[in-house]
Amino acid sequence: MWRVRINKIREFLNIRIYASKKAVLLSLQILSVIVTIAVIASVVYYYGFPQNDLTSKICLLVIKISLVFYIVRYLLRLIYEFSPLKYLKNTWIEAAISFIMIVAGLLFIIFRIPFFHTTAFHDYFPYSGSFVILLLQAFFIIVFIVDMSKAVQKIKILRIGPAGLLSLSFMVLIFAGAGLLMLPEMTYNGEISFINALFTSTSASCVTGLTVVDTAGFFTTKGKIIIMLLIQLGGLNIITFAAYFATFFRTAGIKYQSLMQDMFSAESIADSKHLLRSIVLFSLIMEIIGSVAIFLQWSDSVQFNSLGQKIFYSVFHTVSAFNNAGFSLYTNNLYEGVVQHAYGIHMTIALLIVFGGLGFTVMSDIFSPRMIYRRIKKPWIRLRVHTKLALFTSLMLIVFGAVMFYLLEQHNAVDKSSIGGTVVSSVFQSVTCRTAGFNTVDFTKLGQPILIVFMLLMFIGASPVSTGGGIKTTTFAMLIKSAMATIRGKNNITLYKKNIPFEVIDRAYSVLFFSISVIIISVFFLTITEPNTRFIQLMFEEISAFGTVGLSTGITSGLSLGGKIIILTSMFIGRIGPLTLVLALVNRSGSERYRYPSASIIIG
Repeated sequence: MWRVRINKIREFLNIRIYASKKAVLLSLQILSVIVTIAVIASVVYYYGFPQNDLTSKICLLVIKISLVFYIVRYLLRLIYEFSPLKYLKNTWIEAAISFIMIVAGLLFIIFRIPFFHTTAFHDYFPYSGSFVILLLQAFFIIVFIVDMSKAVQKIKILRIGPAGLLSLSFMVLIFAGAGLLMLPEMTYNGEISFINALFTSTSASCVTGLTVVDTAGFFTTKGKIIIMLLIQLGGLNIITFAAYFATFFRTAGIKYQSLMQDMFSAESIADSKHLLRSIVLFSLIMEIIGSVAIFLQWSDSVQFNSLGQKIFYSVFHTVSAFNNAGFSLYTNNLYEGVVQHAYGIHMTIALLIVFGGLGFTVMSDIFSPRMIYRRIKKPWIRLRVHTKLALFTSLMLIVFGAVMFYLLEQHNAVDKSSIGGTVVSSVFQSVTCRTAGFNTVDFTKLGQPILIVFMLLMFIGASPVSTGGGIKTTTFAMLIKSAMATIRGKNNITLYKKNIPFEVIDRAYSVLFFSISVIIISVFFLTITEPNTRFIQLMFEEISAFGTVGLSTGITSGLSLGGKIIILTSMFIGRIGPLTLVLALVNRSGSERYRYPSASIIIG
């Protein structure tokens, strides 16, 4: 009986307010844009410029007003919905935030309980400011992410494919990061040139690690946090984060989900949604485990100013390692004296690099509870061919790199302090040179033979759908397999008792062609802009940038303006992939229904 009465009341209310629904919702959309811009500006000003009591209070007031607006906006939308319960179910995150804020406000008004007033975090995080501002900003960030997650579902309006979307997202992230790094509070001297800020932002967003300024001594803690966030967003792709939160809403259309399927090369729409969540959750779990492991392994010789700094160093190096970025908070990277022989930390970082570079499709296939359950229930289901190929190729490249480093540098850079040190030193350089960019040896003193080996490994890079760059391990394996099949006169290419379509081989050769073209063109222009630098150093720098590795023979900071632009462009192309960039710029034609007569062309 009471349900009938509620439905009648609801029906009466809907009729009464229906006429104003369109105008009210449109006004809320316009106000949302204005409020969001105001809050973003206040947050940027709060952290980017020196503060006093007045400006801090103004920033806090703007955030409080914005949160009140978001609560009112949510309640109005709830009132105007024809199915409030369904709306609550689809927007449970916003509902939870609104409920918490309303309860906190009532506690303060009725009982004068200062729910949001404490500076407990200030002892550990002296640069974070008042905890009240930090907490309110956290609530705003959650609301902002929710809004962005809904907005990303409308990207189909832009009429761009996955390639264009990926390129555009990185460009936005890079320029936004450069703008933030130029704020006075981000550097110790209060300023950084635009090109250096753009280079640093590109290197962080494209998870490369090449630096034109000393990350440890040039940027403040705030600046380092920005770099870490750029690494995280760039490593997993900012679209991944927005799409991840969008999966919690049931309003995502089929076209939007199909776009995500293309971006992640999933076999089906259902797989794309599952893979998307696996990517974020797996990354979070690995970074938590890595941070704890590194935190527990800091030796007493490494001095920290506070517990917060120790935690931050652990988290920063974990994020940098898992995302294959290579940024370090030490001037000489891991070659710094206090961590040069920290073999436990070295191996932890190496494992994080490997897991991040294997690719999320591989990790999902191996560690996903759903896949494990399927293989237990159906023992005939094996690992996918892609997973086997990525694992085998990665292992072979690691072993090859470690053996070559030991043989070629045993009288120079190999750590011979102990057998364990020798093994760790050799394996670490082999792992990191493929895509990460950390170093425990002085690369300016390495011989040319090992530099050539490292250039080959950097060019190959990590596996697809990973945080690493390069032409990818599976591409390299397919090229070798195709060449062997051609030499043996085989008409078909098989792998693990599966036939490989020729479309895959064609794509592999296309990636190889465009990658070599980018490197040759870039090196050619580098020889013009950097005439006094050795050719092998320029080649090493370019391949390192294209492979988003970050290793250098020490010439990065001395590059000219033209050289920096060439290198940062190579980092961008290497991160999104040369073939992806071409697909984003060129309109693809449909399949042709006609065929010309065959022609004979002599090859070789």
